[in-house]
Amino acid sequence: MAVTPTGQRPAIAAEAFLRALADHGADYLFVNPGTDFPPIVEAFGRAKKTNAKVPKPVLVPHENLAVAMAHGAYLMSGRPQAMMVHTSVGTANTINNLVNLSRDRVPLILAAGRTPLTEKGAFGTRSRPIQWGQEMFDQAGMVRELVKWDYELRVPSQVGDMVARGVEVAMAHPRGPVYLMLPREPLSAPLSEPIAPIKPRAAAAPVHPDPKSIATLAEWIAGAERPLIITTVLAPEAVRALSALAERCAIPVIAHSPRSVCLPSSHPMHFGFEPGTLVSDADLVIVLECDVPWIPHLQHPTAGCRVAHVAEDPFFVRYPMRSFPSDLSVQAGASNALEALIVAVEPRLQMADARIAARRARLTERMRTRRAQLTKDSAVGERISPEYLSRAIGEALGEDAIIFNEYPLRPDHCPREKPGTFFAVGNAGGLGWGFGAALGAKLAAPDAFVVATLGDGAYMFSNPTVGHWVSAAHDLPILTIVFNNSRYGAVRRATLSMFKDGVAGESDGRMLADLDPAPPYDEIARAQGAYAERVEKPSDLPDALTRARDAVVSGRRQALLNVITPY
Repeated sequence: MAVTPTGQRPAIAAEAFLRALADHGADYLFVNPGTDFPPIVEAFGRAKKTNAKVPKPVLVPHENLAVAMAHGAYLMSGRPQAMMVHTSVGTANTINNLVNLSRDRVPLILAAGRTPLTEKGAFGTRSRPIQWGQEMFDQAGMVRELVKWDYELRVPSQVGDMVARGVEVAMAHPRGPVYLMLPREPLSAPLSEPIAPIKPRAAAAPVHPDPKSIATLAEWIAGAERPLIITTVLAPEAVRALSALAERCAIPVIAHSPRSVCLPSSHPMHFGFEPGTLVSDADLVIVLECDVPWIPHLQHPTAGCRVAHVAEDPFFVRYPMRSFPSDLSVQAGASNALEALIVAVEPRLQMADARIAARRARLTERMRTRRAQLTKDSAVGERISPEYLSRAIGEALGEDAIIFNEYPLRPDHCPREKPGTFFAVGNAGGLGWGFGAALGAKLAAPDAFVVATLGDGAYMFSNPTVGHWVSAAHDLPILTIVFNNSRYGAVRRATLSMFKDGVAGESDGRMLADLDPAPPYDEIARAQGAYAERVEKPSDLPDALTRARDAVVSGRRQALLNVITPY
């Protein structure tokens, strides 16, 4: 039987579990523990005594926030993170942000304890009443639609292979979360062999595109009068390739519901964030890593417009219904596809140079008009508008600030030039993401200046008491800016879009959207040691942003601005 240097104790499966996570690059194990955790607690204690390499344990007293933190840490590091929660009930609390991870294709090794299998007679058997009530016939069934793979530990010796399999599935393209169940008995059981390091299995590279499809798309680009690219989320290397393609071919780019920086804001072909008339005027639309390129009942390409979808999964096969037209589907990593397209299109552009020059001139004039309107929209008024607040954030916080936005920031007015300096909640819309994601990013990138921009409703969903505690307890100073309009803006807008002339419109759509009386969010943060201010006047905003930034950057202290933005 294997032994450890800690007094000849037999090594247990929980130790192998933690070491396997570390072997596969997990920097942290985000936890909200329960009665299923004793073997994990013991394993961490043994690792500390023996200096064994294991993930750093990060206590997060709510699972929704913990999932978001794992998401943010992954966005900074590119490595899959790990998390463990308490049986069925802890799993239930993960589901909101697990939906976001699933749709955003973010890998996570999500483990959960399981009610002990036995009622008596085994080490780790049931010892509390809740261990009967928490047992489910199919605990993994809660998350099976959201994860790529799930598995329950059956024998102690299997735990390393279980982790290895989970990581390779999570990191296979398209990426996503996996779910492991760990009953107390096998997790506590002694191992019959020494714990050996695990060499991670080789990951597959992103898919390269079909050359014939790339040639076809290159021909279409060269022949198009009014091409358009619509995208949502891109890795930094893909941003560079898209910048080159859009500039060379004078193709306007729309970042629709962006989840990352898709093109530098100053790029001459960055035409904002709404398809608008560009999509209805286009004769070629390239949908690049974008699940929802337009809203069909509001705008769509006209008859005769060619539509090409380019993505790791151009069909978004896990979406139950998605009916956007496609004349060409290219399954490939965005960077690989764009780089191949740049090579393929260049020799075809000689006959199109005059057309491209004319298009560039038209678009330059259109861009001039667009930027003038943006300046007008973000002007200082009697009240703090979200447009002015967004502009002030961009001016005060600098180009290196990493912003995690949960809806309210107007990206048109807060330019982001560098990939990796802007992230946003995905189209699944599981609220309570931004605060936790920002904390996770700060954990993974401690020298970065990290900012969370949240609607007041999103801030409520973020478990703010837990979030501010995590910031203080784990020394993660970030700046949180609450756009406080005392309402659920999305609910109000949706209601008015359907029933503006109905009874709901008579109250301006405030029914079920009104969050008055607004809590004193600044006082909530201050109670956890944050620097906090309430800001109501436009003239006070720039200095308040500077003070809050300095509190975080120079004072190593979390900060919150409760900004009153009636809209």
